[in-house]
Amino acid sequence: MFNRFKSAVIGVVSGLEANGPAIEGTQYNKVTLAPKFPYGRPHFLSLGDDEVQMSADHKLRPIIHPSKPLPYDTGYAECVNAGKSRWNEDQAVYRQGVLSKTIQNEAGTFNKYAVPYTYYGIFDGHAGVGAALCAAHQLHHIIHEKLVDAQDDIWVDFNEKNSPTTKPRDLLIIGALESAFSEMDQLLLEDKNKYQAAGGCTALVALFILGKLYVANAGDSRAIICKGDTFLPMSMDFTPENERDRIRRLAQEQPLLLGKEYTSKEYLAQPKSGDLGKTVMFRDAYMKGWAYKTLQPDDLKISVITGQGKRSRVMGTIGVTRGFGDHDLTAVYQKMPIKPFLSSHPEVQVYKIASTDDKEVLIMGTDGLWDVVDGYKAAEIIDKSLNAFEDKKYVSAATCLVGYARGSLTNFWQLKSGKPASCDDISVFVIPLLPYKLEYQELVSRSVVNESNSASTTTNNEIVCENENFLSC
Repeated sequence: MFNRFKSAVIGVVSGLEANGPAIEGTQYNKVTLAPKFPYGRPHFLSLGDDEVQMSADHKLRPIIHPSKPLPYDTGYAECVNAGKSRWNEDQAVYRQGVLSKTIQNEAGTFNKYAVPYTYYGIFDGHAGVGAALCAAHQLHHIIHEKLVDAQDDIWVDFNEKNSPTTKPRDLLIIGALESAFSEMDQLLLEDKNKYQAAGGCTALVALFILGKLYVANAGDSRAIICKGDTFLPMSMDFTPENERDRIRRLAQEQPLLLGKEYTSKEYLAQPKSGDLGKTVMFRDAYMKGWAYKTLQPDDLKISVITGQGKRSRVMGTIGVTRGFGDHDLTAVYQKMPIKPFLSSHPEVQVYKIASTDDKEVLIMGTDGLWDVVDGYKAAEIIDKSLNAFEDKKYVSAATCLVGYARGSLTNFWQLKSGKPASCDDISVFVIPLLPYKLEYQELVSRSVVNESNSASTTTNNEIVCENENFLSC
């Protein structure tokens, strides 16, 4: 039975084109270079080669989840798209690290402090798997280095009896995440002529450290905190629609980025040659309101932002405005680079964890989930799942979310309501918050005890992973 199923899956996968359909209209420079990292699914799924092939069955779209527990029984589940690309272009990762340092106290003895942190990341690739794979393998190392750079000042906050004045620490950790995102994007730029890593990816990261949650987002993946039937957004989507002002102002300030086809002006409707000489409504990049002008030949250029809502595009080409990569991406109508309009800078939100039970969770999901599930529906599904399952309840909750968004296949993939389901890759983390509050309380308790104990004088900065495979992958 297994062999027949395996053969069928491999047949389906091998029948797809090697480069697969990318984002409609995109153009990338093709190079014959070896990939920096081989394709695979998240390391914590521990899939063999045959299982990786099976996970890419676009007809069955199996829901995959970890066979071994993640920290604090965190849930994860994923499924592949319905055929838009050969492989699942989503990637996910988690790491556990430690910042450690010895500090001399007023009594002249040395106390050793070890602050644990946990990192989760979801990367939604487009036009290839390269950028998402690189981010999943490398970003956590960069973030750790940035935290180590800032830790001397972080200790000041932590060592002063855990003062409630935590804003400096927040700013240091936010800055570490922001600078790490910039460095990751720069690394992809430096690697573009060395490795096959075409395309780009969005990035959504959650960092649990010192009793707080830091969510950094660049793209249209999304994070929310759910408890019961309520939810709290922890990120905003970065799309051409809601970054219209930033992109149009950049276009107006640097018109050479637009070539001969595009304009920073915006019109209620795209002007046509038959409208020349007529009065039309328009606005420049700096305008909130609308004004009138007589249409001139130069006004027939295409607006740098086309379309509305989910169909909005930068230069008619790409539907996200933040993330990593896309250094070779050019506009569909001309060979103008689009990267100057795309940013790797994340928005970072901070949440002080004050959970009182295990029903408060963080949901991280790629847009394959959020295309068909809003925050209210996600909270409802999570609440029902946590109440229904006792064992592996967070994995079950993640699986229920993915299963709902994927829907079932009749003539097409559809939800129970009959509406179209998600045909995109879907990846979801469901992370309980209470354990991180308890972890911090224990850390504070240990630090008080350490005030009266001496320790080694050695200073040590290290990253600790739960097994050797994490260090080698």
